[in-house]
Amino acid sequence: MIAIHHYLILSAILFAIGTVGVLVRKNAIVIFMCIELMLNAVNLTFIALSNHLGKLDGQIFVFFVMTVAAAEAAVGLALMIAFFNNKESIEVEDFNLMKQ
Repeated sequence: MIAIHHYLILSAILFAIGTVGVLVRKNAIVIFMCIELMLNAVNLTFIALSNHLGKLDGQIFVFFVMTVAAAEAAVGLALMIAFFNNKESIEVEDFNLMKQ
């Protein structure tokens, strides 16, 4: 049987990888994937703690986090497609040009 601390360590590693990806990468699609990785790490923590405590509260939170993540992905990708049609690039540095 896998103990809860194994799940929490895996979740922390996934969250750290996502954080490094958001801070280091310049491609907007990769940044969105790293944000999704961070959300999935939080979901893993919710599920592990929910299972450990024997309550369904964590699983309910996971449902809402997945709903928000799906909406964020749909809106984010739509914005990136619109930006790519105008600028032919999805580099984060090019988003600064939208202020003008």
